[in-house]
Amino acid sequence: MTTQPDELRVFAEQNFGRHIAANSYPGRGLVVGRLDGSGDSDIWVQVYWLMGRSEHSRNRRLVVGGEDDTELRTEAREPALVEDPTHIIYDAMLELPKLYFVSNGDHTHTIRDAIERSARLEDALAVREREDDAPNFTPRIAAMLDLRGHGELAFAMLRANAADQALTDRIVWRLPFPPPGLGYGITTYRHDGNPLPPFAGDPLWLPLSGSFQHIADMYWNALDPDNRIALAVKVIDAAGSRIILRQPE
Repeated sequence: MTTQPDELRVFAEQNFGRHIAANSYPGRGLVVGRLDGSGDSDIWVQVYWLMGRSEHSRNRRLVVGGEDDTELRTEAREPALVEDPTHIIYDAMLELPKLYFVSNGDHTHTIRDAIERSARLEDALAVREREDDAPNFTPRIAAMLDLRGHGELAFAMLRANAADQALTDRIVWRLPFPPPGLGYGITTYRHDGNPLPPFAGDPLWLPLSGSFQHIADMYWNALDPDNRIALAVKVIDAAGSRIILRQPE
């Protein structure tokens, strides 16, 4: 007899196939969840990837840095070719003790700094807008994994309002921890287009089965090879965190 987690795994695989593997341009994306087969100790992963269509957007790579190499940032491959660094150069992963942040822009700092001041995620979002890259108005997406006490997992999106793109939807999802082998994910776009249609609906159930190396390869290989730029997986366990990368040399 199938169980609810088994059905969710099938659903997650379907989401993965439809929204990522068969989608030429979901844009930037992030996934947060738990590895399966980790015994009594939880092992968490954060997945973040970059995609780009223009030469300006594709002139990027991911770099690991910070204290103990626990931070992730974007960096220009050819600095002389950067036209405007506003939306392409930023810290994508930051940490506080037992708090892990990932986002697709410089609002990673806004969120971390707000939480460090004991403010709420909603307070951080209140002072930011969706990106101003008309006509796409790229959503700002983020996730926060809080492993203090009983723990909390939250996702957030700042998205241009469908009726008036001068206004911003400020959406926060506070989600129960997923079962091992599963995670939640959001992307900036639903699919390719001109303009690009923003992500809609709730965070997707997505698969996180196998080792973190396998997960890195699975997501990297699923991204459209003409549009993918780089991918990172942060592994979080009792020993701390570490990041592995997938990107061209």
